Amino acid sequence: YLKISKLALAFAIIHSKPPGKSSKEYIEYLAKIVSKQDFGWKWKVEMLEAEVLRLRQELLLNRISPRFCLENRKQDISAETLLGQESINPTSYSSQLEDSGCDVCNDSAFDSLGIASDFHQSEHNVNTFKHWLERVSPLNLCHSSKEQSLTAPVQFLQCLLEIRKLSEGGILQADFSELENDSFTIWNSVSQLLDGLTVFYNSPKFPAPSFLTEGVSVLISLVTDTKLSNHVLKKCFKKIEEFKKNLIQIILRNKSVNRFQALHSVSQTLGLLGKNNILRNSLISLLLPEVRQFAEQLLQAHQVQSVYDITQYENIFLLCMILEQLLQNETQESNISSSDYGGEEKIKFLKNLDQIILHLSDEFPLFSLYLWRVSVLLNSGQMQ
Repeated sequence: YLKISKLALAFAIIHSKPPGKSSKEYIEYLAKIVSKQDFGWKWKVEMLEAEVLRLRQELLLNRISPRFCLENRKQDISAETLLGQESINPTSYSSQLEDSGCDVCNDSAFDSLGIASDFHQSEHNVNTFKHWLERVSPLNLCHSSKEQSLTAPVQFLQCLLEIRKLSEGGILQADFSELENDSFTIWNSVSQLLDGLTVFYNSPKFPAPSFLTEGVSVLISLVTDTKLSNHVLKKCFKKIEEFKKNLIQIILRNKSVNRFQALHSVSQTLGLLGKNNILRNSLISLLLPEVRQFAEQLLQAHQVQSVYDITQYENIFLLCMILEQLLQNETQESNISSSDYGGEEKIKFLKNLDQIILHLSDEFPLFSLYLWRVSVLLNSGQMQ
């Protein structure tokens, strides 16, 4: 029946084609019309989905803390009233990232690898909440620019973090158990945030735009907050794991000449994610096999005197630095057992590692030193 229907449609198209136009040209013309209609419907669907998500986000915030939403809608009561005397003077952080010998000044949300700056600036948050609660139109949520795709999830998650902050100070009453009843909204919001960050890290622009700083700040605040992190990780752990894997591959595979500034930002984000104990353990388990695999490939290339990937050799040092920092943090927290993360991966990494270091030490002394330092940290963790 399907074949007969297709054949009948083909004959109908051929018979109805206008004069002076071939059947192929007419079919291509019809296909363009249909594709334009499909694009229009897709755009409308995306717009409606974005509006539904925004309404669900606002509803969830209202369930968690009705007073927060109501008081922010009153024109005679500003958000500063809720903050009371706890306003924090915004502090600007700046750092210079070296890129191929050229210093580039850039506002950054980080101080150094593994150390998060103060992400919450009250004055900035006040404006964000007012904007969010003014009911952003659906058209603004369906951004044509990939950079602007972070705006909606960042605003929602910033509101969530501020409710948490105000409830901790006793200014607001909030029921965060409501997060358990709406896994879709949390997962969708965090997923949009992670996808947007991945897009930027794949095609970075410098100096880094402010939306990236805000996105990373919100992500780190979520996973390090004592009350919110459990809710977020419970629903979004697999998505965050995928995000970390993507960042690791971005570091390993980037071959651009001026890549070091971009890779520095990626490595900082990975280091900051490691401030969460659960994410740190899983990140160590992801990094160990990557470093071990490259060490084995480098040893094999050295033994047969074959060419090795010099770009990947340069990039692997960032993973070694992240791994060393995470292991140092791990060993400093004696209340966490070393068996909590990658026991099998740790055994594989340490197996015959001394022989690998011995064979590589003459030709690759710096990389061998990093391998040795990582092995010392792993062994010290086992002895505790």
